[in-house]
Amino acid sequence: MNHIVAITVFVVLIVAVIIMGFLAGRWKGGNLDHIEEWGLGGRRFGTLISWFLIGGDAYTAYTFIAIPALIYGAGALGFFAVPYTVVCYPILYMVFPKLWKVAHKYGYITGPEFVRGRYGNRWLALAVGVTGIAATMPYIALQLVGMQVIIGALGIPGHLPLIAAFVVLAAFTWTSGLRAPAMISIVKDLLIYLTVIVAIIAIPMSLGGFGNIFAKVNPAKLILAAPPAHSLGSYGGYATLALGSAMALFLYPHTTTGILSSAGPRVLRRNAALLPAYTILLSLLAMLGFMAVATGVDKMPQFAAGFAHFKASFAVPALFMYEFPDWFVGVGFAAIAIGALVPAAIMAIASANIFTRDIYEPFISRSKGSAETLVAKIFAMVMVVGALFFIVAIPTQFAVQLQLLGGMWVIQTFPAIVFSVFTRFFNGWALLIGWAVGIVTATWLVAHNNFGGVWAFHVAGYTLPAYIAFATVILNALIAYVLSFPLNAMANDRHKDETDAADYA
Repeated sequence: MNHIVAITVFVVLIVAVIIMGFLAGRWKGGNLDHIEEWGLGGRRFGTLISWFLIGGDAYTAYTFIAIPALIYGAGALGFFAVPYTVVCYPILYMVFPKLWKVAHKYGYITGPEFVRGRYGNRWLALAVGVTGIAATMPYIALQLVGMQVIIGALGIPGHLPLIAAFVVLAAFTWTSGLRAPAMISIVKDLLIYLTVIVAIIAIPMSLGGFGNIFAKVNPAKLILAAPPAHSLGSYGGYATLALGSAMALFLYPHTTTGILSSAGPRVLRRNAALLPAYTILLSLLAMLGFMAVATGVDKMPQFAAGFAHFKASFAVPALFMYEFPDWFVGVGFAAIAIGALVPAAIMAIASANIFTRDIYEPFISRSKGSAETLVAKIFAMVMVVGALFFIVAIPTQFAVQLQLLGGMWVIQTFPAIVFSVFTRFFNGWALLIGWAVGIVTATWLVAHNNFGGVWAFHVAGYTLPAYIAFATVILNALIAYVLSFPLNAMANDRHKDETDAADYA
């Protein structure tokens, strides 16, 4: 099909935000040769900018493709994302203002750097840092998947447009640092809100209302299946998936970077109250999956050419192309594509911060100043190129599976980071052993579960399905707790803590 108008609107909006990305380096001043300015925006973002930036961090292009696609394919199970993005904000409120305060005082720019300062253990910090980078690489690749779906829906062939978009992304990331995604996130989120609000009003009107939409959905997909006797059934998997996802969200390097770039604890507390507006947006977005079912987008002959190999990922693009004029399709698709550029840039910057402060400096060379920032910029480019390699050379399914594993891995840093904000009871080596057990166990269970995220645990005659990441981080924490008693007795490391108890008051 010919979508010249949609492509034109799409390209104009993408070019506009790319120009913004290059101009952002002049925004809010600061010497971008300093890593705190390049990688954290000088820690000067106020409530409104932080709201857009953290929201742009957490609600990515893949989110806006994958959640409706999951609803389209699996039904009610896909709504786990709504309670998960409710639970995560109390965690933000309680934990991260304290972490920001300590990080600002001691000049930490990453979560692993905080851990190293807390325990004086560079190996524990290395483990936390490598986990974050390993979890981030496939996450960047999935932003490319989201953009690839949009480009494919417009009928633009090949990988060249995708590669060109991310070459430009790499360029403005190099020149402007975190200021670029911060500025672009404002445009991205306004476009997303506009697109979803229009869609949630116009499409039900076109389809005869929500009652008619739900009537066309298989009743089994509208609710979770009731559990059998002596089992929590899908309820246990649903609840632990939501809770585990909430525990992991702000441990990803890109979300931690968004948090540490804010102007202070008060800004973070305000955002913990304001960010649930995105949860409302996400719940409305999820409904697009049911609308795609009601429309029957996979059976429409006009999509035979573009969607010959229809997959659930095309549910939202197909729905938009059927329901809206081309110019609005261009707006909506641009919003999703920009939603790939913003978090991908932050992910690359966050990984670069970790590599520089937690791998390169402690183990290779203690470079500071502009040399430190140059190392970070180079590694950010490595992350972008690596993500492109995922898309061009590796089947998409592998990127999806690795992203699932990334969630399993990053939650294993919860005890080392989150517990350490509240207590210095744990021994650093005990936390490292707990982390290792959690990583190995989670990876083994996922591999033996055919990359399914929920495992049925059998305990005392009951079947307790649970999200593997949630179950294994509990094991991780228990091992760290038990081992801390003998290790503190034999080799107490509390004297290595470079922070003060008063810092956490």
